[in-house]
This record gives sequence, structure tokens and C-alpha cells, in this order.
Amino acid sequence: MATRSREEISAFADLVEARSTALLRLAFAVVGDYQLAQDLLQEALVKTYVAWPRLREPSAAEAYVRRTIVTTAISWRRRPSFHESVIEVLPEAEHVDETDRLTTHRVLWKHVRGLPPRQRAALVLRYYEELSEAETAQLMGCSVGTVKSQVATALVKLREQVGPESGVLFPDAQAVTR
Repeated sequence: MATRSREEISAFADLVEARSTALLRLAFAVVGDYQLAQDLLQEALVKTYVAWPRLREPSAAEAYVRRTIVTTAISWRRRPSFHESVIEVLPEAEHVDETDRLTTHRVLWKHVRGLPPRQRAALVLRYYEELSEAETAQLMGCSVGTVKSQVATALVKLREQVGPESGVLFPDAQAVTR
């Protein structure tokens, strides 16, 4: 491994300190498991550190990490040995008001975890991370049309699986598949 300058090490450490929480949220949204998300983020950060001298714009390092998270998660899902652990029961909510929200959340994430990796990544980046289609396409390494197609297909599958409640789950995305 090449020797890093103090400036490079400091810049990388600043990125990790400032953005780790947001990057962990993205990793969790992509893989749906907290421990796996931690592993995914760790691997993405290692890959970023190794690639740091090759980054043309260190200011774009967060985008590099995000793309690495998405592509690494997709490659993990393609491995025959990959087994995703599913949480069957969420902890009980202390407040009765939270029951509907938790139930909806559990049902939705159960179905999102069942989507193919590229559809899940496109959906998470567009609606959870609130990225534009162009930003999502850049992170996924594909065209904007592919992002639109992946999101539309994912939403159709989710609506079919969830049933009549899908209007409640995806109120802003109704026009996508019409």
C-alpha cells in the first residue's frame, strides 16, 4: 500500500467522522440488516482509502463511498454463499400510537428486502436518500433510463405484494407507474 501524506489521512479521517452516520443509514437501507450494513460500510471505507490517491476530486469522496456501498452490496447479493438474515418480529413499541407506523415499516421493509439488488438500490437511493435520477444513475453506474425502469419495476412489485395499502405506503410515487 502506498504511503499516505498527512493531508490525505486527515481528509479521509474528516470524511469518516463527518459522514459515517449518513453512510451507515444508506448501507442499512440497501442491505436491511444493521450488522451487515456495518460490514458493508467498513468495506466501502477501506476501498475508498485504498483509492484515495486516485480520486481526482477528494471533495467527491462521499459520492465514491456511496457508489461503493451500492456496488458492493449488489456484488454480495450475487454470491451463492450470501444469506440474508430477516428480522421476523420487531420489538414492541412503547406507545400505542406507534403500532401502525411500525407495522407498516415492517411490512414495507420485508418486501423491499425481497427486491433484486439493483431495484432495491435504485428505490433506496431515489426515495430514502432523496437523490435525483441523475445522481442515482451516477452512483449505480447506469443510465437515467435504467434508474427510471428499475424504480418503476420495483414500485409495481411492491404494490402487487403489499396490496391495497400500497397507496398509503407510496403516496408520492403513484404517478411513476401510471
